[in-house]
Amino acid sequence: MADVEHLRSLLRPFPDWPKKGIVFLDIFPLLRDPVAFETLITHFVHRLASETVSRAPNKRIDVVVGLDARGFLLGPIIAMRLGAAFVPVRKKGKLPGEVIHAEYMKEYGLDVFEMQGDAIKPGQSVVIIDDLIATGGSAKAAGELVAKLGGKTLEYLFIIELTFLKAAEKLDAPMYSIVKVDD
Repeated sequence: MADVEHLRSLLRPFPDWPKKGIVFLDIFPLLRDPVAFETLITHFVHRLASETVSRAPNKRIDVVVGLDARGFLLGPIIAMRLGAAFVPVRKKGKLPGEVIHAEYMKEYGLDVFEMQGDAIKPGQSVVIIDDLIATGGSAKAAGELVAKLGGKTLEYLFIIELTFLKAAEKLDAPMYSIVKVDD
């Protein structure tokens, strides 16, 4: 737990950003501290290797899906450590080739996530990662993309969870977060 408290202490709050009433927690100080960054990655990898993988039909994690854009910072490293593929989920219009899409609501309107149509094979075991979960809309959309391609989402991973928004109730698989924010 000391490691979790250390990670939490490095998060930098920005009140009233991006709009009044929101306290934005900046994860970038974690990435600037090599020991904290290693602690973060090791924490997630340990979780996945010791607990999550037991729920996989083939007892392995085949794909780590990272959400645009901060999931891109964590996902490839975790995938590499697990011997898994990394697949990005991007905002509409950012990926070449055939794509599938899923819509989700943001606080200011509708948005669209896309994934390349051949990125996940049927039956593959998948984990989805991002920096923060608030309402759960973007994570749910990523899970829908995985399901459309026939993958099975084993777990959703986040550095920060805004627990009071109850996003876990919207997801089709268990959720794990390191830092929980209750207000």
